[in-house]
Amino acid sequence: MRNRFRRGDRDALGELYDEHAQVLYRYALRVTGDWAEAEDVASATFLEAWRSREKLRPDGDSLRPWLLGIATNIMRRNARARRRREIALARVPERGSIPDFTDDLVTHLADAEQLRAAHTALARLRRRDREVFTLVVWAGLNYAAAAEALGVPIGTVRSRLSRARARLRELTDAEARATRSQATRAGGAERPPRRKTGNPPPPPTSQYRAASPRPGR
Repeated sequence: MRNRFRRGDRDALGELYDEHAQVLYRYALRVTGDWAEAEDVASATFLEAWRSREKLRPDGDSLRPWLLGIATNIMRRNARARRRREIALARVPERGSIPDFTDDLVTHLADAEQLRAAHTALARLRRRDREVFTLVVWAGLNYAAAAEALGVPIGTVRSRLSRARARLRELTDAEARATRSQATRAGGAERPPRRKTGNPPPPPTSQYRAASPRPGR
């Protein structure tokens, strides 16, 4: 299929889409946390792959590393564009708040809490380490395929992944300690007050007893 795709065979493009579209979508969704953006990234990946098909090497096995590399570059460009927009918007005087619906979309995921926590931790990694981690751990590429996707040596993939995992462990431990501390403070604040010692509380009134269900009902 590789050679057919390079020659511009549209049937090969359809086969490529059927085989890899879901993998690309899930990868982009985990990285971005946004369904709509993940769909856009997957579509843009196939469009970019089709436009640059002549640059594809004639030899090789699966095209998945190549496609994931294209998707990674697209998300990288999108992130830079977002930063530029945020900088530009920060210079514009505020005229009221605009609702952000991204969190509403993410909360529909079964693992929404885990996804948000992962994004929080991953956002604090260096971009190169983060890309290696998402390709190997989330997209399931081996070291050689990740190296092909990113255009770096295998040794670089190994070192970046090791550094990313170590850093994520530190961030996870810190987040867990912060969560436990918040839960402890919240639990202390919500603890019901103790009943004062002394006379016992008065029995229920007759009106309450009449309204209460009898045993066995």
